[in-house]
Amino acid sequence: MSMITLRALSALLHYPDENLRAAVPDIRATLLVERIVSEKQMLRLDPLLFRLSGGDLIALQEHYVELFDRGRTHSLHLFEYVHGESRDRGQAMVDLRERYIEAGLDPATNELPDYLPLFLEYCSTLPRSTALTELAEAGTIIATLAERLESRGTDYAGLLGVLRDLSGDQSVPAEALTPVDDPNDLEALDAAWEEEEITFGAMAPAAPLAEPACPISNRQILAMQLEQGA
Repeated sequence: MSMITLRALSALLHYPDENLRAAVPDIRATLLVERIVSEKQMLRLDPLLFRLSGGDLIALQEHYVELFDRGRTHSLHLFEYVHGESRDRGQAMVDLRERYIEAGLDPATNELPDYLPLFLEYCSTLPRSTALTELAEAGTIIATLAERLESRGTDYAGLLGVLRDLSGDQSVPAEALTPVDDPNDLEALDAAWEEEEITFGAMAPAAPLAEPACPISNRQILAMQLEQGA
């Protein structure tokens, strides 16, 4: 049996729009029916579900872009934490995309394969035991992101906390939680990881993979507007 819960949690991590807002009741129902998420964990999700279903959508979109798109501290791209911009990231992308294809998932999207919501969607297509094993590969990264979001006091922290539980509640290297004065300072963020090797599966070094060109989105426009207003 596949884990539809992971697909529901994946949806909550996407850029918030009217479609996501309309889907919140179905997402909540899915989580309650499948019962993989406990009642206690549902309470942690409630603030985000409430905000997505009825809060100021523009403010929520600005918060999402500020949180996830304007730096690497809270990046939703898994390999940012493992490879950064190194050459290793290219082959890692290829390998992960092949996993998706083998599972029958066509990753025809503007997002790269290491985008966490896409990875969760992939895991949701697998049998439960396999899905949890795959999810555990990214467990340290998910736990790190959960800790950082908790420090920010954002409603998304509850969502990542649930994913941390499902991925094995792995420990976070102390270096990964080193405060960075400027969250957009790439050198400082990279230095925070130098003392502790973080792995994701068994990815081998190779030439970099070029990112696909795609039309500019409202999300990208909002990110640029926030950057100009900073």
